[in-house]
Amino acid sequence: MSKTVEQIVALIKEKGIKMVDFKMVDINGQFRHVTIPAGNFNESVLKNGIGFDASNYGYAVVEKSDMVFIPDPDTAMIDPFCEIPTLSMTGNAMIIDNPENRPLPQYPRNIVLAAEKYLKDTGIADTMLILPEFEFYLFNQIGWEVQPNSIGVSLDAEQAHWNSGIGSTGVIVPKQKNYHIAKPFDISYEARSEMCMLMEEAGIALNYHHPEVGAGGQFEIEPHLGQMSKMADATMMIKYIIHNTARKYGLSATFMPKPVMGEAGNGMHVHMLLMKGDTPVFSDDNGYSNLSREAHYFMGGLLKHIASLCALTNPSTNSFKRLVPGFEAPVTVGYATSNRSAVIRIPAYAKTPNLRRFELRNPDATCNPYFCYAAILMAGIDGILNKIDPHENGWGPYDMNLYKLSDEEKAKLRHLPTSLDEALDALEKDHDYLTAGGVFPEHMLEKFIETKRDECRQLAAIPHPAEFDRYFNP
Repeated sequence: MSKTVEQIVALIKEKGIKMVDFKMVDINGQFRHVTIPAGNFNESVLKNGIGFDASNYGYAVVEKSDMVFIPDPDTAMIDPFCEIPTLSMTGNAMIIDNPENRPLPQYPRNIVLAAEKYLKDTGIADTMLILPEFEFYLFNQIGWEVQPNSIGVSLDAEQAHWNSGIGSTGVIVPKQKNYHIAKPFDISYEARSEMCMLMEEAGIALNYHHPEVGAGGQFEIEPHLGQMSKMADATMMIKYIIHNTARKYGLSATFMPKPVMGEAGNGMHVHMLLMKGDTPVFSDDNGYSNLSREAHYFMGGLLKHIASLCALTNPSTNSFKRLVPGFEAPVTVGYATSNRSAVIRIPAYAKTPNLRRFELRNPDATCNPYFCYAAILMAGIDGILNKIDPHENGWGPYDMNLYKLSDEEKAKLRHLPTSLDEALDALEKDHDYLTAGGVFPEHMLEKFIETKRDECRQLAAIPHPAEFDRYFNP
């Protein structure tokens, strides 16, 4: 049920709210915010919004940069991390027009809403449900320096294998052996349980949390399946809660894809399915892994466009340090059942028609979730509309360990990009499926590519500590 301004005002009075905080999203998927005294919140704020300069958020603003942020009252929640009682809301950016405002096309939340509308307009389905898995590390200590005379990083997790020397507590997790490890080794259990309780208080239903493979302090929290646009909002809030709760416990959380050399990286595998009314579009008792033709065509669209998708699903140079063999991260363009070495995995445990689905395993949480989820949907729609069959295109099913193929067999396969620059090259050449229906504005994609190219150039020019180890004494 949609909340009214009267309900929000009543909540403000009931909970003694002093401030109302409006959270907005920049081009990189980071929260920005503007706060007003609670006494200033009224119907005019919901209708006319709060003004802001969109150019400072990284968007390619063709129109004037002065925009308004229109809060969505359905996202209202009490912020648990503010000492002063604060009500938090997210919402949409609008272009100032007379007599009415209209959505700013390149604002991330508007893009994901446009993708959902495009899905309905095609008649394929009414909604996409997604389930992202959130992998992250919790460190007791982290610091880095990038100076002309000092380049390096130092991090520590109390239970990590490198702390097994004389004087340690002895509560040490061996390298790559952290998966589902129990107490006393699972030393951040209380912090993660509190994270989950706060998420559920914020209306985000969860499946579970648990230690992941990386012994340097890697963990996972998994929510329930949810509508794509609502899950994009939830993704922002999940990351917000994890970061802030970690800080409360004296820890630092990171979703960085590869923060620890030689340990498992952080992915954000995205499970997905389509529903048309109450009918599961992806289910077919007679199909491969009980998936329908539409499901296979959707996978075909993902696999056809996977290189360009990586620019939006894996938009950091560090992303491609995770996408390497040996750490359960995908490197091969293909699909299979219960196979973590393929970029699309069909979980064998999802047997009921309403849960039959697959997961895309390459994304990570450095992405802007609104861009990531919308791009995934647009690639899948393109696959269905053009009947892109993944089997006919030689993309599987690969029901074998792709890491253990011979070099000759591997050479026959398509692989994911090996760098952000390569993914951006692909996005420049292949993005018509994103701009279909006006979902992704062309000028926004151009600005995104320009921003990420600049990141690549800057980072490529910085000497790496490992280069000193390799090249200082040639």
